[in-house]
Amino acid sequence: MPTSEDIRAVAPALEQYAQQFVLGDLWKRSGLSPRDRSIVTLAALIARDQTVELPFYLGLALDSGVKPAEISEIITHLAFYTGWANAMDAIPAAKDVFNSRNIGTDQLPPASGPRLPLDEAAEKQRATRVGEQFGEITPSLVKYTTDVLFRDLWLRPGLAPRDRSLVTVSALVATGQVAQITYHLNRAMDNGLTREEAGEVVGHLAFYAGWPNAFSAAPVVKDVIEKRPR
Repeated sequence: MPTSEDIRAVAPALEQYAQQFVLGDLWKRSGLSPRDRSIVTLAALIARDQTVELPFYLGLALDSGVKPAEISEIITHLAFYTGWANAMDAIPAAKDVFNSRNIGTDQLPPASGPRLPLDEAAEKQRATRVGEQFGEITPSLVKYTTDVLFRDLWLRPGLAPRDRSLVTVSALVATGQVAQITYHLNRAMDNGLTREEAGEVVGHLAFYAGWPNAFSAAPVVKDVIEKRPR
């Protein structure tokens, strides 16, 4: 990651913005905890395959209370939501950070084991809807979505449902996938994400994914929040 001196040597204004607004203001806002901001930032960097700053923010995440097991699950989760290669590109940085902090495999979640309980009624409704829409066109997508994502990945206990939703929504905003935000933001709020936190996620990601992605997501987030019962 470039140092402040490196940045000043090329773009003095950028270094000033970073110190004044990103580190000096954004990360100190109360709308999201430092731990949540770390999760949102990691999700954005991995989703966008931006690995230069990943070691710094992995370290910051650990310092902010994100557990090694949770980082492991974030990378695994994002393989499905932002592509296998992006998750693989995050592995070297995470491995180096883990090694530097003596984090071993004993602190990581197992590949298999008990899963969280499934809301069978809600999952049946989701699976039926998706099957009716896309079953004849892409049966493999419908099958893997049910069997791998919603009956396995989302039930892994190494990352709390609220945090898994936070990772997903952050990745969707960061990559401009606005069509998927409504479903996953509602799921996130069902899992405990508050209205204020949802709004802060968008503001935070303006810096890490760019203003166009944030403003593309803002109307969708607004619509979800306004339609939910208070």
